[in-house]
Amino acid sequence: MFLSLLIAGALWREPQAPVGEDSLLFMFWNVENFFDWKRDTVLSSPSEEEFTSFGKRHWTKAKFNRKCHAIAKTILWVADEKGMLPDVIGFAEVENRFVLKKLLSETVLRRLDYSIIHYESQDPRGIDVAILYRGTRLKQLGSKPLRVYSRDGPPLLTRDILYAGFETASGDSIAVLANHHPSKYGDDSSWRREAAMARLSEITDSLAKAGFGNIVAMGDFNDTPESTKEYSGKMKNLAAPLAAKGIGTIKYSGRWEMIDMFFVSPEIAQKSSFLEMKVERVPFLTVRDNTHSGEKPLRTYTGPRYTGGVSDHCPITLVIR
Repeated sequence: MFLSLLIAGALWREPQAPVGEDSLLFMFWNVENFFDWKRDTVLSSPSEEEFTSFGKRHWTKAKFNRKCHAIAKTILWVADEKGMLPDVIGFAEVENRFVLKKLLSETVLRRLDYSIIHYESQDPRGIDVAILYRGTRLKQLGSKPLRVYSRDGPPLLTRDILYAGFETASGDSIAVLANHHPSKYGDDSSWRREAAMARLSEITDSLAKAGFGNIVAMGDFNDTPESTKEYSGKMKNLAAPLAAKGIGTIKYSGRWEMIDMFFVSPEIAQKSSFLEMKVERVPFLTVRDNTHSGEKPLRTYTGPRYTGGVSDHCPITLVIR
């Protein structure tokens, strides 16, 4: 696999005939436990200790590098499929800025023009959301991590919602929100996801009032379109029609579930001549599902066993023209 990655890096060139200069390509992917391999002086979570060379996962520099190269290869695969590189890439489950810097400096992505937006969150597992964007295509207007609050007011110990504002080549402004909402672990976790969705709705309303007509919210919402409908407000959920067809981003007990989604503002939904969300079934990211039928995402670990994949989630893309 590593040889194929080197070949891909040597042969790949940026597409000469992109979908269109007026198009924007977004990508989101939960890259599942994208930790570095180093043992920090102060470990803030059990997960950080688990994913070290000395931890029970035996997470080494070589395994980390393999994951970096697979993520980079996936981004180039998407570029080849779409005819253009993703302008904005959202990630969930990244440990820190260090892993993003390694991804951009020590893989084939080093030849490209991606910049990093990342802030440390209060998540107990030590994982954050992050955004990569192409500096030659978008001018950053600002960024900020936005806390999620509980019913009673205190902030939740979870991932922040990451805001980034951009100006396109045509002079339009667009706000991007990267999300990774609380998981379903625990006896009563639904209220935590409801709080995150309510916070997202509050943020999109505020952005609209501030003059951002173009808003894209993307992420792992840990819930299906049906469960998030009440809180989506005026935003259009582009994942809902796909979920109705049985398409999903994660496979659970043999069934695909749609928990990674794109929401767009009414202005984008009404004015775009082309608007398409797709769940990307990347051939080298899947493996035969021997327990059930068909294929399933190839994870980095299956239980304690290292299997060499990337994530239990499929990446998703959105083309806006």
